[in-house]
Formats: sequence, structure tokens, C-alpha cells
Amino acid sequence: MTQKERYEAAKEMYAGAGVDTDAAIAALKEIPVSLHCWQGDDVTGFDHDGPLTGGIQATGNYPGKARTPEELMQDMDKALQMMPGKKKLNLHASYAIFEEGEYVDRDKLEPKHFAKWVAFARERNMGIDFNPTFFSHDKVKDGLTLTSPDEETRKFWIDHGKACIRISEYFAKETGVPCVMNIWIGDGYKDIPADRMGPRLRYKDSIEQILSEPYDKNLVKPCVESKVFGIGVESYTAGSAEFTLTFAATHEGCLPLMDNGHYHPTEVVSDKIPALLCFFPEIALHITRPVRWDSDHVVLFDDETKEMAKEIVRNDALGRVYMALDYFDAGINRVSAWVVGFRSWQKALLSALCTPNEEFKKLQDENRLTELMMLQEDMKTYPFGAVWEEYCRQCGVVADRSWFDAVKQYEEEVLFKR
Repeated sequence: MTQKERYEAAKEMYAGAGVDTDAAIAALKEIPVSLHCWQGDDVTGFDHDGPLTGGIQATGNYPGKARTPEELMQDMDKALQMMPGKKKLNLHASYAIFEEGEYVDRDKLEPKHFAKWVAFARERNMGIDFNPTFFSHDKVKDGLTLTSPDEETRKFWIDHGKACIRISEYFAKETGVPCVMNIWIGDGYKDIPADRMGPRLRYKDSIEQILSEPYDKNLVKPCVESKVFGIGVESYTAGSAEFTLTFAATHEGCLPLMDNGHYHPTEVVSDKIPALLCFFPEIALHITRPVRWDSDHVVLFDDETKEMAKEIVRNDALGRVYMALDYFDAGINRVSAWVVGFRSWQKALLSALCTPNEEFKKLQDENRLTELMMLQEDMKTYPFGAVWEEYCRQCGVVADRSWFDAVKQYEEEVLFKR
């Protein structure tokens, strides 16, 4: 059976369940997903030589890590060739590119320091998302940035955030795509603090000062991201889920950003997505795969990944949720990690689009739960692979695992020679 014949048979079977697979494919082609630059170099960046801090960690030492902006862009280009669908570029401020002999600290960053990234994105028809980098810097004092009781330290990081607002607007104007600017800090304490409220009040004031920088709300989408804990800050993090969610809810134009690795192990973001959509016009999402904690493993086509995609699709929120990948595995081929994670999220979205969501909702509302369970299980064996093949074909990328041959060749010819 040819690929076309496989798809036509699958299309007919899905149609019997009330699903238009052509429409599903067409819809997914228009949904941008942000690809994070920091998978390519283990979150090292280009503005410092020190260790990774802020309660995060990249483990492993697989050969071929990108060491320069040129190598990182080259690796990302190779990965993009194997990814179907619409992409955005996601940058951290620590990936500023300076001319030879030039350097400014993070509080003095300007749009010109990201001009090469803009050129890269525009050539590939990609928008850009952005993240101030509140870690891995010598001005992180006692592990604190925006919550620091030292006003000079706090001002430095506030000024960094303001600079990033200006850069985000530059990205949006240059690419014609709104820029999601995400504020996340690793501030916290290893052991039980004597004051939990004080750091959070300083954090609140710091974010408010950052957001006082003038910007076009149609171009820049500021977010605040929570975290339950990190390495070295196990007992207390200032930017808790309650803090960031309440801040976003009480500050117009500020979005909540949920990272599905940033909650307690028994919590699932798939349940939080519809809850937030009841109140926020837009939300943001960082997609990762936590293993016992926020370990940032490569995203797979697993149950929770599929459930998150289902909640976005079934609630007609594809235009309301800003989606970005966020993981960094230094123990495997980094280009493959990008490709596997991106394709897994694309599969999850396509699978959700190939689900008869309205029919399932109707069965739930009519309390026909036995029938609902049966149909949900029945659809798990529908020929989704044939629909994925057709989607990849229309996007001009390889559908099966033969894409990995190109990765292995690139590894031998480029990565292993670094």
C-alpha cells in the first residue's frame, strides 16, 4: 500500500468518527511552536564563562556542543530541516552576539546585540520569543536577583528586564510576529527562610518596575513563570505558582506561563490549562518532560504531553496559548533532542485535532460515560500514523525514522569534529 493509499484509508476511517483529517492537517500548519536555542549548547550562552546557576542543571557531556553563535545557528538549521509545521525562535538574553572587542553587561543590552538572530529568524520566516536571563552571572548576589534586599543588585536586574522589554518590541517589529517575553527567576533558599513575604514583595515591585517600561501591548506579551523548587533552593522559591498566577491575574496584559516541570509531581498542567482559560484571554506554556522533578528531559509523545495538547485543542484555544519547548539534555545528540521533542509536540497536537472532541463532550454532558470510555479507548488504535505521514509529506519533511540518518551523518561530519 502506498503512502497515499494509507492516508486515504485512514481519512475514511476517521471520517466515520466525525473527524476531518484534511482540516486537522491544515489547522496544524498554522500553529507556531517556539524552538528554544538553549538545547544546542546546554544553556551556556555567549556572555559568560561561568557555571550554570539558578537551581537548574544540564547533565551529560555528549560531544558536539555548539560553542559559538555560528555553530548554534548551524545546528538549529539542521534540526529545522526535519521538523514539520510552523516555528518560532526562542532566545535567552545570554545569547546576545557581540562584535569583536565589544561587550556590555545585561543591564545595557540593546537590540543591536541580537541583530544576527533577527536576520536568522527573518530568513526562515520565524518570529522570536525572548527571556531575560536572571541566572549564571556574577551579579546574582547570594543566589538572588529581583528579590535581593541589596538595592544595587535588584536595580541591575530590573534594568536588565527593562532592556529585554525594548529588545522584545524590536523582535516583534522586525519579524511582524508578537514576542512572548517570559520572566522567570531562580531566587529562593536552600533551607527554611525566616521571611517568606519580604522577597515576594520585592519581586512584585521589581516586575512592576520592569513592566513600567513603555511597550506596545500588541507586540510584546510579558509572562511570569513559576517554579516549585530547584537545586539549592529546595525549601523556598519566591516565584511560586500562587505568586505568579496572582500577579498575572492582577496586572493587565501580563500572562501566566506554566512550565509542566515546575509543579509538584502529582500535579498535571493538562488540568491547569482549562482552568486558566476560564479567566485569561491568553496564556503561555513551556513544554518539557519532568522525571521526578524539573529535569528538562526531551519531550516525548507520552500521556501527559497528549493530554496538554488535547486541552488546548478541545477548548478551541490554539490561538490563545503560546507554546514553546523548554528542555536541555546534554547526554544525547543535541540536534536529535530538538527534533524528537518538536515532532513529539506536533504529533500531540495533530492527535488532538484528530479527536472527535465535540462528540466526546456531548457524551459527557449526557452522562453517557460508559460509551465515552469505550470510544476514547477505541480511537487509540485508529491509524494516526498515516495522518502523521501525510502531514509531514505536505510540510516537506521525512515522516519515518529515516530523518535520523541525516543526524548521524551530521554528527560524523560536523559535531564530532568540534
